Amino acid sequence: MQNIPNTSEKNLQDFYNRISAKIRAGFIVKEKNDKLPFAILSREPRGINHTLNFIVFCLTLGVWSVGWLYMTFVYGKEKRILIAIDEDGKTFEETCYQ
Repeated sequence: MQNIPNTSEKNLQDFYNRISAKIRAGFIVKEKNDKLPFAILSREPRGINHTLNFIVFCLTLGVWSVGWLYMTFVYGKEKRILIAIDEDGKTFEETCYQ
């Protein structure tokens, strides 16, 4: 850990705490580098019950279509995030676009 510039033990602990929190939230580590502290985490798409959503859509006379479309586009895709330590030694989190 001596070869990592501008990285203190507190910053590394914050980095690993964020990764642990994301793993508890359902993410899995796809790539990790300890020399340049960064990690790419991924969460599989959530399953959407289209049958139930269609029934709610019919019962609300189409109003539920907005919620249904939102769930389909947001929760139906794989989510990837990058957690890293920047040049100043601060931990940051960023969304990875595919």
